[in-house]
Amino acid sequence: MGEAPMTVAMVIEFSNLFQQYWGPAWYQTLQLAWGFCEHPEAGGLRGRRGYDLRTEILTDFTTDRSKTQEALSRLQIPGFSECNLFDAITDTADRMSAIEGRKAIVLIASGIDTFSKMTFDQCRKSLQQSGVPIYAIGLMQTLRDLIDARGGMGSIQRMDFLQADNEMRTFAKETGGQAFFPRFQGEYPSIFGEIHQALRNQYVLTYSSSNKAHDGAFRKIKVDLVNPAHQRTAAREGREGQPIKYQIVAKAGYKAPREVE
Repeated sequence: MGEAPMTVAMVIEFSNLFQQYWGPAWYQTLQLAWGFCEHPEAGGLRGRRGYDLRTEILTDFTTDRSKTQEALSRLQIPGFSECNLFDAITDTADRMSAIEGRKAIVLIASGIDTFSKMTFDQCRKSLQQSGVPIYAIGLMQTLRDLIDARGGMGSIQRMDFLQADNEMRTFAKETGGQAFFPRFQGEYPSIFGEIHQALRNQYVLTYSSSNKAHDGAFRKIKVDLVNPAHQRTAAREGREGQPIKYQIVAKAGYKAPREVE
């Protein structure tokens, strides 16, 4: 285990669909974007991209905080009422796949996709191949509950938001990242700290697959923590001998190479 330099891209949903000027989702988006960048543990090369109907590069990868502040200050008034999540996240992951060293995407979004050229399945497969972990932060959790409690949300809209949350969880889980869905502002610092710790610290596990077929198929990976004494899944012991629950965060698999034609 050790610390390694990181290249991080922030992908921020900024659409007139939800983030109307001075609205609650607009304010929450800026709180999360600024809070993550200003966190004491923030470091490494960082780039920012905003998306609605199209994806805009707010700033290229830099360690200069003044450029970061300048980029985020451009998030004022949204332009379009579309949010093309699948296109934005896929394009960002493709651009980062060629970068050497550790890299990750921090996604701040509602999870709703309205007009992408790519489907969810196409986006999912592309992210699996890119090898870039995604750390997703979902927007409007409390606001959705309040609107729903007052009868302002129909069954179709409720299902759309649940599906959006599940898609963000899927992107995070299958790429070796994490997903967070904060309901209160007090949760933000702990989420920022957890993401920064995950970005900076890593365990590197390597193995040689017994399957030598170059068929281009997706192969699942399962990582377990095993006690070498009895070869069973390990359980960490806490106070009074009580087991402590732990969670292993790792990518779900990889795509095998194809034969060179």
